[in-house]
Amino acid sequence: MTGNNSIDEIILRVAEILIQELKLMDVTPETFDPEIDLVDEVGIDSMDLATVALVIRDQYAIRIDEDDYPKLTTVQLISEHIEKKLKEKAAEKATA
Repeated sequence: MTGNNSIDEIILRVAEILIQELKLMDVTPETFDPEIDLVDEVGIDSMDLATVALVIRDQYAIRIDEDDYPKLTTVQLISEHIEKKLKEKAAEKATA
């Protein structure tokens, strides 16, 4: 898990994961538009998203349910989902 989990850091990391896992060319995490539709404009499919979800799980020690995949269509939405899961996890630890 990374030390800094601000939404901007998460966005950059998710973009980096997408670029690496999908072997995207001519884009960097800094230039990747977090609002671009990953299905319609980038062309990722459910298998690609499953791969990305596994890397995110390993990176952030969180689980992304398959039921959530259809809602996670942009880097921004994925990052917000990660941030929410991290906050939930922190809250669970605080009350345990």
